[in-house]
Amino acid sequence: MERVPVVIASPLEAELVDRLRKVDDRLDVRFEPDLLPPPRYPSDHHGDESFARTPEQDERFDRLVAGAEVLFGIPEELPERLAWAVRTAPGLRFVQATSAGAGQQVRRAELTAEELERVAISSASGVHAVPLAEWSMFGLLAFAKGLPRLRRDAVDRYWAHYPTTELRGQTLLVVGVGAIGLEVARLASAFGMRVVGVKRTTDEQLPHVESLHPPEQLRELVRDAHAIVVTLPLTDETRGLIDRETIGQMRDGAIFVNIGRGRVVDEEALIDALRSGKLAGAALDVTYKEPLPPESPLWELENVILSPHTAALSWHENERIVELFTENLRRYLRGDELLSRVDTSAFY
Repeated sequence: MERVPVVIASPLEAELVDRLRKVDDRLDVRFEPDLLPPPRYPSDHHGDESFARTPEQDERFDRLVAGAEVLFGIPEELPERLAWAVRTAPGLRFVQATSAGAGQQVRRAELTAEELERVAISSASGVHAVPLAEWSMFGLLAFAKGLPRLRRDAVDRYWAHYPTTELRGQTLLVVGVGAIGLEVARLASAFGMRVVGVKRTTDEQLPHVESLHPPEQLRELVRDAHAIVVTLPLTDETRGLIDRETIGQMRDGAIFVNIGRGRVVDEEALIDALRSGKLAGAALDVTYKEPLPPESPLWELENVILSPHTAALSWHENERIVELFTENLRRYLRGDELLSRVDTSAFY
């Protein structure tokens, strides 16, 4: 029986590698941890930036990748290393990326049409739905319950009673109702919120979503939304979708959460709306430039919660990615369509 060489090219716990080895006897899972950068924290796929292979280790890693038919992870999480892996391994047919935004890594790798046809690349789309949805609710609750005022009063040692708003009965607009958006809708509905969604396809009924609307109706929908959660990936269609005019149409006092991509939003217009008090607050896991430049006003605005694009990170992330990879390995062996395969026309 000819076995399928599966190479682990991203830091991964040994027990999870053992789990992959038990998927099917036809798989030859190859894992040499000393050739991979040590993780800085659980589920770190980039690894310690100071890590460097010796010349001997470089040769071993080259040979390891060159023999792969299936690759777990993009080496060093760099687009140019994806291109290197595809061109180093003539037998490579499937890459399981560890990022939900792998489409942009594929775009920047500038693979040829033949290479894109030869190698199927799957993202980790959906794996991060739970932590991102929870972080979205954290943002909504923070501003509904007056976190900026609580912080300010604590500094001033000021004690006074005042009412806060409730999420129950409010309208939440979820812009991008994929796996993450659906989990946001589920949690929001548990708080008694009315959930409306924006999605490219609207001819389906989704749990916890009252109605679906096309992106063309976005400016109209934001007028009635007490809160807006953006989960969109960055594509040619989504770039700048939340523009100045759309932000200007938002309801006064609305809460804005972005767990998608920073370049979907006109950041200058968002800052203006936050400074003026038009928006109650913004919880941002992503920004236009990352890392966020030190001179950005977002650092100083008290009605902004910033996360350094880490809201998706979880102690359970690698377990969930391996679950996805396990299912994709079974599908690959059967010749079935892979889950979360990157669309190489939209790179999503």
